[in-house]
Amino acid sequence: MSDTPGLPEGYEFSADPARVDVGRVHGWLSADAYWAIGRRREQHERAMASSVNFGVYESTSGRQVAYARVVTDHALFAWLADVYVDPSVRGGGIGTAFVGRIRDHLRPLGVRRLLLATRDAHGVYEKLGFRELDRPGEWMIHTFAPEAG
Repeated sequence: MSDTPGLPEGYEFSADPARVDVGRVHGWLSADAYWAIGRRREQHERAMASSVNFGVYESTSGRQVAYARVVTDHALFAWLADVYVDPSVRGGGIGTAFVGRIRDHLRPLGVRRLLLATRDAHGVYEKLGFRELDRPGEWMIHTFAPEAG
């Protein structure tokens, strides 16, 4: 039995990368997502090409209303990134159901860790079993300075 909430009526989940509306997603992220403001389209397309891409779509129109991607080795580790739900449908349970479906999609691979970073959506992810790192002192990060240009 899955603890993943169902998507609201009229919406469908897909892991088919051909369905992703790249222009729409790039517009969302580069203009409205605090972590991706100003992201260049070429950068976004390279990130998508190296990731597993997911979407939620209106069943009747096919219009994309949510996007996320996962960077993974398909065996042990996965990083959930660029989770975005169109503002016009936020608050209706799409985000929680979407992330739950992504988690369930990865489960059969044997992935041991699914990580993400969020500034403001802890409550959404906690509903699905995410928690803060037990030992954050064991994790390190290297950041590159922006290229001059």
